[in-house]
Amino acid sequence: MSGMIVRDYTPADATAFRDLNLAWVEKFFTVEAEDRAQLEDPQTHILDKGGAILIAEHDCEPVGTVGLVPGHGEGVLELIKMSARSDVQGKGIGRALMEAAITKSREMGARAICLETNTKLEAALALYRKSGFRELSGDELTETPYDRCNCQMLLEL
Repeated sequence: MSGMIVRDYTPADATAFRDLNLAWVEKFFTVEAEDRAQLEDPQTHILDKGGAILIAEHDCEPVGTVGLVPGHGEGVLELIKMSARSDVQGKGIGRALMEAAITKSREMGARAICLETNTKLEAALALYRKSGFRELSGDELTETPYDRCNCQMLLEL
């Protein structure tokens, strides 16, 4: 999408971050406690934990988000809250956010990125696989705070 940029989150993005993510979660699933914590107070639940949030912006308007938060072992960041506004999906926003998130993770010194998703999110799964994530199984799986999570993935950097 021409004219789109990916930039760091600012406090002015709080409402867009919340609303863009609530839109997709509510469309496919039930909003869970962990969602509410991160979306209502990203400063405390993401940024203050050493994480980062990136915003995709088109024509000075937020159209997508992705977050990175530590807490899954030394040097591992979790990719969270990836969203794109429904009217601009399929226009490369997810790919741009993923590339920016991988670059940001490297800048933050990460050795790997993990994520939790659901297999019914086929477009997201395709993006994750194309970006080099592999599905975890067996004793690689970790405990999750999400009822909707039925797939965990990892990208070694």
